[in-house]
Amino acid sequence: MARRLRYQIAVSLDGFIAGPNDEYDWIVMDPAIDFAAMFREFDTAVMGRRTYEVVNRDGHMSMMSGMTCVVFSRTLPAASAPGLRVVADDPAAVVAALKAEPGKDIWLYGGGELFATLLGAGLVDTVELAVIPVLLGAGVPLMPAARTTPLVLCDHKVLPGSGIVALAYAVPGGVGPAPIISYVKA
Repeated sequence: MARRLRYQIAVSLDGFIAGPNDEYDWIVMDPAIDFAAMFREFDTAVMGRRTYEVVNRDGHMSMMSGMTCVVFSRTLPAASAPGLRVVADDPAAVVAALKAEPGKDIWLYGGGELFATLLGAGLVDTVELAVIPVLLGAGVPLMPAARTTPLVLCDHKVLPGSGIVALAYAVPGGVGPAPIISYVKA
């Protein structure tokens, strides 16, 4: 079975994945979310340059320990280090090759523009959102390009302590099975 590319991300109620200055301090850390279990579902993460720079600046790349991280950038120099590749190659070609390799699912970790590019190329298999109960009013949109894509709801969980709603959608025609939210503790 081919690997799935899963866009799994936190989003504000008004559709932003980061604030106007790339801030993410509005994301609630609910103890019902088992982050270790969530990270175990992936062995590869792909992200855009802006996401990488924020995660790296804030010292969160260590969360990706044990994963291969591929960063797409036209401005950063190409690089390869244990667990990290920075590439300027066509994201669709790179991700298609990654999906053909054996392994766990691939986490589309961040980047609304990268998401739009890979969705347009027919490579995104799931859209999994943690809807945070906050209105930002402005910021980095979930998907900056206008594109109509029907999705099929496969699972949902409400976390009453924080008000987060976790949603898992399949992209029709994508690699199955349908996503199940297994990282939320009962």
